[in-house]
Amino acid sequence: MDAFDRFWQWADKPLDSLLTIEAELHRAVMELAPEERLIRESVNRAAAKNERENC
Repeated sequence: MDAFDRFWQWADKPLDSLLTIEAELHRAVMELAPEERLIRESVNRAAAKNERENC
């Protein structure tokens, strides 16, 4: 499961779900424009860039 799948699984979860994602992934995706969040390559690129910067 890539970053895009993890983010959207979390974003689409039921309100009573305890599913979480890493704060870094959330931050990286939320920095994208809303239309970019729907593009797998954009989300995965942002997550990878964030991971490289925080290593």
